[in-house]
Amino acid sequence: KNSIESCHPFLRQNNWKTRNLVIAGNFNMTNVDELLQQLYDLGQHPKEQADTVTVLEKMGHFIDTENQEIFDSYKADGLDDNIEISKLIANDMDVAKILRKSAKNWDGGYTIAGILGHGDAFVMRDPVGIRPAFYYYNDEIVVAASERPAIQTAFNIPVDDIKEIRPGHALIVKKNGIITEEMFSEPAEKKACSFERIYFSRGSDSSIYRERKQLGRLLCPQILNAVDHDVKNTVFSYIPNTAEVAFYGMVEGVHKYIKKYQRDKLLNRVDKITDEELTEVLKLAPRVEKIAIKDVKLRTFITQDADRSEMVAHVYDTTYGLIKNDTDTLVVLDDSIVRGTTLKQSILKILDRLGPKKIVVVSSAPQIRYPDCYGIDMSRMGEFVAFEAAISLLKEAGKEDVILKAYQLCKDSAKLPKEEVINYVKAIYEPFTDQQISDRIAKIITPKEIKAKVEVIYQTLDNLHVACPDHTGDWYFSGDYPTPGGNKVVNRAFVNWMEGKNQRAYM
Repeated sequence: KNSIESCHPFLRQNNWKTRNLVIAGNFNMTNVDELLQQLYDLGQHPKEQADTVTVLEKMGHFIDTENQEIFDSYKADGLDDNIEISKLIANDMDVAKILRKSAKNWDGGYTIAGILGHGDAFVMRDPVGIRPAFYYYNDEIVVAASERPAIQTAFNIPVDDIKEIRPGHALIVKKNGIITEEMFSEPAEKKACSFERIYFSRGSDSSIYRERKQLGRLLCPQILNAVDHDVKNTVFSYIPNTAEVAFYGMVEGVHKYIKKYQRDKLLNRVDKITDEELTEVLKLAPRVEKIAIKDVKLRTFITQDADRSEMVAHVYDTTYGLIKNDTDTLVVLDDSIVRGTTLKQSILKILDRLGPKKIVVVSSAPQIRYPDCYGIDMSRMGEFVAFEAAISLLKEAGKEDVILKAYQLCKDSAKLPKEEVINYVKAIYEPFTDQQISDRIAKIITPKEIKAKVEVIYQTLDNLHVACPDHTGDWYFSGDYPTPGGNKVVNRAFVNWMEGKNQRAYM
């Protein structure tokens, strides 16, 4: 919801300082229904069915409990001064204990920051490490953020001085200045989100910059095959702006190929090479141009559904006079292809005006096949062009029974505890190779009126892990969710699609 009520931070107010709480963060819980029921069982009646409310009220409940236990303890010891007891409560509050009890049944991805009314503060990270969290402190400040460059830029701090909050741990800052990192939940196998590295996080982070360049380099063999290794008649470009760093890596890969080509051409000659031939070999270089121009104020990926279609038609323009008509192949790199809407409704039409014989659209991310439920709003199956392609291929092959079987299994799984559920939507993709799906995607996103042939190339899942070895959370692409609730969400998303419900698969 795009409203002021949905903006962070969220407050839980009380007349007693130590019972006040404010939270903000990057989080999404998959089991809000389960968490709500637990609140109902406690006698609470949350005003809204949302994870922000359930998280706030769950924490609030255990803050109240902690307050009452400390208060009762001092009363039992014979202390009657309530003002003095209030001060002692502020000193004695066990923040780690509150977080342990609050997060006991959470299933999701989160980095949540909070401050209690008396001054204690915390930043907590989910046990799988899905969402990123970094911090720095010295004698004067404590700062935490989801990205290192934000801390580096604001405080001029070397990257080596910035630490990462460990999965299942919380950075706790007591009002007296004592800072600790304490475990509140047993860490699981780390599955940090790989899409953060491809798209969401700042490319100015030194590690992310190197990883995005590597993603571009690893695509070169597929790209060169797609253009028949005809570098001379190929123009390389990218779709602004987040694909720029991967593009630099791709260009480096093409340069490496050209150097090898030149070396082989010169060393393997039996006869003497002429000056003209030598000049022709040595002048070969990748033709790198800025073809697509984007209005930087507009970002279609995170735009509301109702506004996206109108926006994509006005986001891009192009540079004319760089393509040899009906001769050149145009290669354009994007960071990811989620819906394919912008490509079909805007970009491919604009690029076709330049007159290329072929347009090769390259994604530095693998095919996005499954919804996210950990903080990125990609939750409807029908939004993924890879899913649309697989369904189209199944229907064309007369395999509607695969769709119906998956639907029944997904529907039946709704009755099971989340720990017993598996991802039944994988069956939709199993009959086809990645190439078959990529070819169908190319067909889907190609506008009817354009002349150029369109080909689509995706990063392989294996190469994603080569480029981002420390961020193995790949559920968008593989369907391997890091928490049991993820399987519940993907199955519910498929049921919603089958039943024509255009709604998120989680609260």
